[in-house]
Amino acid sequence: MSELLEQLSESVSAAQTVEELTRPLLEMLEAVTGLESTYLTSIDEAKGVQHVLYARNSSAMQMPEGLTVPWNDTLCKRALEEGRTFTDDVPACWGDSQAARELGIRTYVSKPVRMGNGALYGTLCAASTHSRPRTPQAERILTLFAYLIGQQVEREQLIQKLLSANEQLAAAAATDQLTGLPNRRALMEALERLLAQGPRQQMGVQIAFIDLDGFKAVNDTHGHDVGDQFLVAIAQRLQGVLRAEDMAARLGGDEFVVVSLSPHTGDAARAAQDALCARITHALQGHFELPGAAFDYAGASVGVVTIPPDQPHQIADALRVADQTMYRVKLARRHANEALEQARTGVAAHS
Repeated sequence: MSELLEQLSESVSAAQTVEELTRPLLEMLEAVTGLESTYLTSIDEAKGVQHVLYARNSSAMQMPEGLTVPWNDTLCKRALEEGRTFTDDVPACWGDSQAARELGIRTYVSKPVRMGNGALYGTLCAASTHSRPRTPQAERILTLFAYLIGQQVEREQLIQKLLSANEQLAAAAATDQLTGLPNRRALMEALERLLAQGPRQQMGVQIAFIDLDGFKAVNDTHGHDVGDQFLVAIAQRLQGVLRAEDMAARLGGDEFVVVSLSPHTGDAARAAQDALCARITHALQGHFELPGAAFDYAGASVGVVTIPPDQPHQIADALRVADQTMYRVKLARRHANEALEQARTGVAAHS
């Protein structure tokens, strides 16, 4: 018994998962009960099925892992409903069980595995084609093992819930809640990675800074709800023209940024910048059909720069360079629009 306790202590201490705990327990359960097949199942009562998760088979009777059977036709369900944890005469107890007949089960023991709140997870079972006596020691061990497995299942599920919650929190912290794009924080992290990655790959970091010209007029004319819908539509159009390696983010307000690695010298760099600028410019101008409003939009000011790998920049400096480039584009667009308006005014005056 002391050897069993020592083995049990080592198994419980070392186990990190349900499987790591269960497999040595099945081996110990076989030694204590003398039954040739020991196994752990899970039960999905909603779907009405039982799964054999892990099994140890030491003789002719084989309980295959991965087996899925209808829950209503199992010895486990009958034993649970009758409160019967042991029988050494299965044919007399449950002679109508087809599964028991096919496997030739004579002796059967079963204990429900429950969570802390009493919810049924599965069963810990042992079976044999031979008649074996019932012993108090085997019953105590079966009860203890079922409890330990239930505790490990609950612990594992709790850890999984915590990990999932952390992932959701991390995603929320890095996502702009209005547009669904990465937010400023995520953009800064991405830029940091790219600025470190660029020199290793001898690639430049391409940054497109986007400012929505006339956004205030959209808000003033149509209201802030439409303004928000417009920002969402802009984000969707941006995503529609990005390459797989591009990342678009909302910097804040009506400012967006697209970043990626790109060639950094010569015609290839200029061509990449021009191509990105053209894709963004064309995508963001045109007609917008929004709930509650429809209008034509002249487009955004887009400034694209490439930070060479041999000229390391801080994140804020890289964004500032792109922002300044965008502002020069904005001034040029403004002057062009003013000149066009003056020309129209002159034509109207002479007519």
